[in-house]
Amino acid sequence: MDNNTNDIKSGRRLSWERLITNKRLGMEQYHSPRQTRNDFQRDYDRMVFSSPFRRLQNKTQVFPLPGSIFVHNRLTHSLEVSSVGRSLATEIAIGLRARHGEEGVFDYLGDIVAAACLCHDLGNPPFGHSGEKTIGSYFSESERMRNSLKPALTPAQWSDLVNFEGNANSLRLLTHQFSGRREGGFAMTYSTIASIVKYPFSSLLAGDKGKFGFFQSEQEIYRRIADDLGLWQDSEGRYVRHPLVYVVEAADDICYQIMDIEDAHKPVSYTHLTLP
Repeated sequence: MDNNTNDIKSGRRLSWERLITNKRLGMEQYHSPRQTRNDFQRDYDRMVFSSPFRRLQNKTQVFPLPGSIFVHNRLTHSLEVSSVGRSLATEIAIGLRARHGEEGVFDYLGDIVAAACLCHDLGNPPFGHSGEKTIGSYFSESERMRNSLKPALTPAQWSDLVNFEGNANSLRLLTHQFSGRREGGFAMTYSTIASIVKYPFSSLLAGDKGKFGFFQSEQEIYRRIADDLGLWQDSEGRYVRHPLVYVVEAADDICYQIMDIEDAHKPVSYTHLTLP
């Protein structure tokens, strides 16, 4: 059996050799010959020491309570997701080696997923989906915005604003050019970047749920990455997901469902213990 994964609907095939690449956004031609870490470990470390990652400590999905109560914020959540994601990907790599008899390319799955999990919530506003809706409503319900800003934008750009999406904003934060610096933003590897894009299409295809993966300002960047990794578009313009997106998403689901229960339980216990 060859080292590919299938897309059942189209009959097309994804190649792991293309999906796993150390090519860096904005530094495509540069590769350091002397490294003690692989490129995906460098992605992980780069994110740990970044300001956007550290700012996640000020973002939460629930109101924190005073006193000794600990409520998970986006920073602790991302660290937990990264730990779970690395373990899941390492187990999957063992199965892929047994199936394909390939060892080299699968050695990096755990590191890629761990780095992607650190990045997955960078662009989410406080209070999660409620925060996204509030930002979108600011543009869609403001007469001033509709009269002054909307005419200056394309329909796709306006759609980005009124359907504000934290996942698309994460991609923007990772890839946006810093002032006075080279292109590529954090210069993450193509594989790590693609592994956080859960909805690989624009806001014009978001539908009723309002989910999409990139703003118009990053559409060309994602197209370049997708083409290099062999991720194709369907007739409507939706790209096929990078397979590791499913692992990142699974780790995220596992952690937030368990931790939301824990966060809800602790305040109740605290209140009960302090009642007269």
